[in-house]
Amino acid sequence: MSAIVMTSFSSCVKEDDWSTPEILCTNKFDAATISMADFAALAPAPESGSYSGTTYKIPASGSAVIFDGYIVSSDENGNFFKTISFQDKKENPTIGMQMEVDKSSNYADFPVGAHIRIKANGLVLGWDRGTLKLGSVDNTYAIGRIPSVLLNRYLSGVCNGNNRLDVATLVPTVLPNLSKALDTKYLNTLVKVAGVQFNESLVTPTQKTFIDYIAGVGQDTDRSIVDKNNNSTILRSSGYSTFGATLLPKESGDLTFVVSKYNANWQMIIRGLNDINFKNPRFVPGVPENPSASAVKLFNGSDFENWNNFLGSLNSFGLKSYATQGVGLGYNGTNSLQIKGTPTGNDYVFTSFATGGLPATPKRITFYIKGKATGKSLSFNVYKASDNSKYYSFNLGTFTNGAILGSFDGQLNQYTGSIDTGGNWKLVELTLSDLPDINVAEGKTVFALKVGSSAVYDLQIDNITIE
Repeated sequence: MSAIVMTSFSSCVKEDDWSTPEILCTNKFDAATISMADFAALAPAPESGSYSGTTYKIPASGSAVIFDGYIVSSDENGNFFKTISFQDKKENPTIGMQMEVDKSSNYADFPVGAHIRIKANGLVLGWDRGTLKLGSVDNTYAIGRIPSVLLNRYLSGVCNGNNRLDVATLVPTVLPNLSKALDTKYLNTLVKVAGVQFNESLVTPTQKTFIDYIAGVGQDTDRSIVDKNNNSTILRSSGYSTFGATLLPKESGDLTFVVSKYNANWQMIIRGLNDINFKNPRFVPGVPENPSASAVKLFNGSDFENWNNFLGSLNSFGLKSYATQGVGLGYNGTNSLQIKGTPTGNDYVFTSFATGGLPATPKRITFYIKGKATGKSLSFNVYKASDNSKYYSFNLGTFTNGAILGSFDGQLNQYTGSIDTGGNWKLVELTLSDLPDINVAEGKTVFALKVGSSAVYDLQIDNITIE
C-alpha cells in the first residue's frame, strides 16, 4: 500500500504569483478573423433540459476562422487533465471555453495568462455535458481530444514583439458571493470570491485533505465551500493533484478558481494552492459582521433617538399607526422603532429620504431587529438612482440568528416566514456591493420597510446604517 503523507497548509500566496518563464515565440497564424464571443455563438444551443447539444464543424477549407484568447487553467499541479480553459480577455472576459487535447504538461508551452491564437478550421464546437468545448472530430465522442501531434496545427501562442510569448497578468472577475459564480457566463473563466471557507464538517473535528484516498490511490473529490451569505458550492480536486494530501485550511479568505460544470453540477477548480488565500478567522455563515466605524445613518433619525428627525425624513405617507418610538427599548438601552400590531394589508410602514453624506459606492445597509413576528416576515426596498420610483427588494424570510440578504431586482416583495430572535438583538445586512444603481442623493427616496397582512408583529428595529 502506498504511503500518504499529509501536509499542513499555508495560504498567504496571492493568485498572481504564477511563475511565467520566458518562452520563445513565432507568430504562426494570421490576425484574428472573428472574436471569441462571436465564435462561441456558433455553437448550437442544447435542447431544453439537456446539457449537451449538436456540434458545429468548422469547415476545414475556405476562409480562415481565427480568434484570440488567454489561458486561465494550468495542469502544472495535476488538477486539470488534458483540457485547456481560456477566456477572451485578460480582464472582464465575456466568454470562456474549454479545449480538449490529448496532451499533458500544457503549462510548459502555455502558462497561465498566455495570449493564444486558435485556428479552428477542421475542429468541432459545441455544448458537452454543461460546458462549451472545442475539439476534434471523433468516432466515439461528440467532441474529441485533439491529438498531440496535431495540436500546433490549431493552437499557437501570440508573440509580444520580442520573440517571446505574450503572457498577461490576469485579473480575476471579482464576485460578491459564490452564488453569483453559478452562471453560464462565467464558465471556464477565472473568478475570485472573498469571504469563503470550507464546510465546518470538513475541518472539525477531523481536518480532511483535499482529496480522498482508497488503498493509497487518490480519488477525484468534491469538497463543499461556503461564503458569508451561506451560499455553497463544490470545490473539485483531481485524484492526480499534487496537493491532494494537503490538509484543508481551517481559516477563511479569498478563493480564486476556474468555473466549471458537469451536466447540472457546478464544480469550481483551482490551479493550485496559490489560488487559496485564507488568512482570516472562520465566520458563521449567514451572520453579518458588525457595522464598521465608517457606517453612517441611512436617513435622518435612523437611530430613532430623535423622533421628530425621523418623522421629518419620511415621505408624504408618513408612518403607520402601529409603529411608534420604543423609548428605552432600543439596542443597548437606546430608543428604537417599535412595530406592534396586526396590519390589515401588505403595508409600507414608512418610506424615507436619504440624508446627506452617504458613501458614493455603498457596500451594505445594516440594522438590528429584536422580537417576534408570527405568520409573516418583513421586506425592505432600497431605491435606485436612475429611476427613483424603482427599487431593489430584500426579503427577510424566517429570521432567528442574523441574515445577509441579496436583492430581487424585479421589485418582488415577499413576506413568507416568521421572526423570533429569542429576546436578543440580531443583525440584518442588505448586500449592495453588486448593485450598481443605489440612490445616495440627499432628499431622494432611499429606503422603505414593509410588513405582511394579518400577521402579528412585536418588533424593535434600530440603528439603520449604510457603509
